[in-house]
Amino acid sequence: MDYELMMNGNVKIGQHAPDFTADTTYGTVSLNDYKGKWLVFFSHPGDFTPVCTTEMIAFAKANPYFEKLNTCLLGLSIDSNPSHLAWMNDIYCMTGIILPFPIVADRNGVIARKYGMISNDVSTTETVRNVFIIDDKGIVRVILVYPLNIGRFIPEILRIIQALQMSDCSNSSTPANWIPGQPVIMPPPRTFPLLQERLDYIHQNNNGMSWYLAFKEPKEDCLREKD
Repeated sequence: MDYELMMNGNVKIGQHAPDFTADTTYGTVSLNDYKGKWLVFFSHPGDFTPVCTTEMIAFAKANPYFEKLNTCLLGLSIDSNPSHLAWMNDIYCMTGIILPFPIVADRNGVIARKYGMISNDVSTTETVRNVFIIDDKGIVRVILVYPLNIGRFIPEILRIIQALQMSDCSNSSTPANWIPGQPVIMPPPRTFPLLQERLDYIHQNNNGMSWYLAFKEPKEDCLREKD
């Protein structure tokens, strides 16, 4: 673990997600258990709270869509494991929905502080709504932070994962408001001869604005989801 992370809990995009082992509602879990899978690691302020309850139900309903993207869900709060279990059971009794993903019990806040999930200016005892999207190699790719009173938009988290996976697979970028099935942005040329080739390509295919902004259809393999 680097010094800055140890002192500040300052996890950054592009670094390896710091490992941990913790008790959860599905037994002991280590971050390394998810190697080879994408992971949405998210925190919530507390059990038996209204916004968090709607989020847990929404994540549970969306879980099959995450699974198709080779992605697992992992929740966390600083409540105890018995509290998590009682909350899960309450949700099940009231809705019939079983939360299919683990919730980490981080009673001493060690993991939350390591990941910077506690904003002391907001609360010293509750985690804000962080989302860490970690890829199948254990690299932090996206960090989202929501305030205590605003629930997350789960379809956007799914869209971000699809955009990341598409970008990785097709060596491309995604434009503003990109959704799956739309063209992606080609990397800009780095030499003048390639610039001229790109302009010819745009002219022939009518699929760009200038040499630095051209689109392409992704490869068929990049469009396939896991069964």
